[in-house]
Amino acid sequence: MPPRSHIAVHIAAPAWRKAVATALPSFTRDALTPVGLPAQVTVRYTTDAEMRTLNHRFRGKDKATNVLSFPAHEADYLGDIALGLETVLREALEQGKTPAAHTVHLLVHGALHLLGFDHEDDADAVTMQSKEIDILKSLGYKDPYV
Repeated sequence: MPPRSHIAVHIAAPAWRKAVATALPSFTRDALTPVGLPAQVTVRYTTDAEMRTLNHRFRGKDKATNVLSFPAHEADYLGDIALGLETVLREALEQGKTPAAHTVHLLVHGALHLLGFDHEDDADAVTMQSKEIDILKSLGYKDPYV
């Protein structure tokens, strides 16, 4: 029997609640359900300061980023997704999106990384973006790449 999907939500930065103006656990589950996650995932809503630390520690990049995915490669635990508040809010404003819409896009993007999708070359990027667009459309969101 395959492992049961479960999404754990950790809110390290309470300002996230105001930023997306909704209950984060249900918002997160609603955003990730169409991705079809086969195992447990943890989502951490945090600050740019923590994202910078994580990005430096695990990727050697000394800067904040919007989303990071950490695959676990375990039968019952798929991995972790972390999102940085200030970067997500800045990008949403720059791209003319609501914070909630941009957050959903990044959740889907991060989850697809956990499932093995990547965008290291053009062909992989097209495949991953197409998957993101389809999932976001099923959730009622516009193509984030337009």
